[in-house]
Amino acid sequence: MLAMSKVKSAYVCAGCGAQLPRWQGQCPQCREWNTLAETVIERSAQSRRQVGGTAKMQRLAALEAREEPRIPSSIDEFDRVLGGGLVPGGVVLIGGDPGIGKSTLLLQALCGLANEYPVVYVSGEESGEQVALRARRLQLSPGNLQLLTETNLERIIEGVSEAAPRIAVIDSIQTLHSENLQSAPGSVGQVRECAAQLTRHAKQSGTTLILVGHVTKDGALAGPRVLEHIVDTVLYFEGDTHSSFRLVRAFKNRFGAVNELGVFAMTERGLKGVSNPSALFLSRHDAEVSGSCVLVTQEGTRPLLVEIQALVDSAQNPNPRRLSVGLEPTRLAMLLAVMHRHAGIICFDQDVFINAVGGVKIVEPAADLAILLAVASSLRGRPLPQGLAVFGEVGLAGEIRPAPHGQERLKEAAKLGFKTAIVPRANLARQPIAGITVHGVDRIEQVLEVVREVR
Repeated sequence: MLAMSKVKSAYVCAGCGAQLPRWQGQCPQCREWNTLAETVIERSAQSRRQVGGTAKMQRLAALEAREEPRIPSSIDEFDRVLGGGLVPGGVVLIGGDPGIGKSTLLLQALCGLANEYPVVYVSGEESGEQVALRARRLQLSPGNLQLLTETNLERIIEGVSEAAPRIAVIDSIQTLHSENLQSAPGSVGQVRECAAQLTRHAKQSGTTLILVGHVTKDGALAGPRVLEHIVDTVLYFEGDTHSSFRLVRAFKNRFGAVNELGVFAMTERGLKGVSNPSALFLSRHDAEVSGSCVLVTQEGTRPLLVEIQALVDSAQNPNPRRLSVGLEPTRLAMLLAVMHRHAGIICFDQDVFINAVGGVKIVEPAADLAILLAVASSLRGRPLPQGLAVFGEVGLAGEIRPAPHGQERLKEAAKLGFKTAIVPRANLARQPIAGITVHGVDRIEQVLEVVREVR
């Protein structure tokens, strides 16, 4: 084993930066509670100069910009979320609820890559027999996949250095511990130090590193927030563990688009990519129903059609409920106020429930128009015309603002058989799109008039 010098550690307050030799519940400087975390003390400037030498300045104009060829992961939907594939030397952090499919997806990807590249799977949560049992259950061919069951950071770095893989997976970062720190695995100091050391090794060796992270009960990655800043790409698993569908979304990507979405179906043989995800988010009704409107949303570079459902019912208490699932809850109250002020639609004595079908989460404001029409349809008990798709942002003055990628959205709606679309006037196509009639609107009052004309 490589000899490593002992590094001193201290407990640093996250609020004021005070350093203490031992952990305390309250910082004696700023009097804040539970802000002390164990951190490795940096070496002095003299020792850093002896180890690393003097930094060399470079002119930006003299550097030749070149793109590294990406490594396909053998899973198309995973490559889409990554921005085209894995980047040599890139560090990817993927999080999600327990049992949602993180380890399954990565084991599938590594087995697909093992025949072409040297790959290593580091398991800190499961034994080698358990990983082999999962691979057999999924009917995967491991090929030359190498497995390391270890939680000691220094041993992992030594083993990965000897194997020199192109891709390495650490499952998971919360199970690792460094000998330089005395705190327990999963603590703030351990997670930060282990992630920093692994990232430094990946950048120096050119190994693509994928870290698996636990999430808290609120759905955020457990550990320090700096963990997301260290890595190049942050992916989250979305969706209900009781559903057969899984969504993987990119929240940060230095090598591709953010908010890119990959859609998977959980089968007996693991996760399979869904080629037409719009079919998941559209309900099939035998007859026209009120409170349903189809939204054309944009997830990264992909347009998706999602059904927005609304239920408006008389309130049974003085404070009507406003509940939103899969959509921005704060915008619902704003849209109801705009509808009242500019369209005369009164909902102050009604309970309003909004849902995005399929478990997808929509954060863009272009969903405003679909929410507005779904609420109006449910309140009046009148279904919207069949084959209608909409998108557009609603302003406080009642104006309909354009949405980006309008042409791509309309082409996707026409491809799936929708005959009519209501969009902001600025998103009207310069040339007609075959198979779909597009109506441009400027204000919320015009939207309701167009709906009556189409009907």
